[in-house]
Amino acid sequence: MREALDQWDFVIAAYALGVGGTLAMAGWAWAAMVRAERRRDAAKRK
Repeated sequence: MREALDQWDFVIAAYALGVGGTLAMAGWAWAAMVRAERRRDAAKRK
């Protein structure tokens, strides 16, 4: 067991949060784009 805190644990956690947040936002934006395209196509058919 380690006695001192290792800064790399925090660096890895920060990168994981950053990458995870970026992927989540990209997924949300992609889903919103798909919904908007479906609404546009439905409006064109009317």
